[in-house]
Amino acid sequence: MPITALANLEKIGQLKAEKPNSAEIERMVSLAHQRLQDASHPDLSMEGRFSSVYNAIHSAALAALRWHGYRSENRYLVFQSLQHTLQWPSTKWRVIDHAHRKRNLAEYEGFLEIEESSVAELRELAASLIKDVVQLTGSSTPN
Repeated sequence: MPITALANLEKIGQLKAEKPNSAEIERMVSLAHQRLQDASHPDLSMEGRFSSVYNAIHSAALAALRWHGYRSENRYLVFQSLQHTLQWPSTKWRVIDHAHRKRNLAEYEGFLEIEESSVAELRELAASLIKDVVQLTGSSTPN
């Protein structure tokens, strides 16, 4: 099902059209579930939990994009595309964008300041995202 906004991003080279691969999508959803579980592990550092929940969100968002027949190497675009792939309102994906900026500061400048409340908010958002992606893709959920 082509979505005009995604097709337009492909036309300008921001997305690549690629036939969906159900096995790949299933693996991404499974990885998102695993990373979300990791993000709740109390023995992990705050940074480890943040990284896990961020990666859960990325895997789920990319699975939704792949289901629609697109791929992007730009994480920001994967997150921003949620408004088209899952009809997520900007209030949701902008929280992810904020986390993305924090992740970039950590990765490229070695600076990460994160609070427990932010990780908890991201875990709730990730769980909601995974649920929506499972519903979209028909992926199986873990037992």
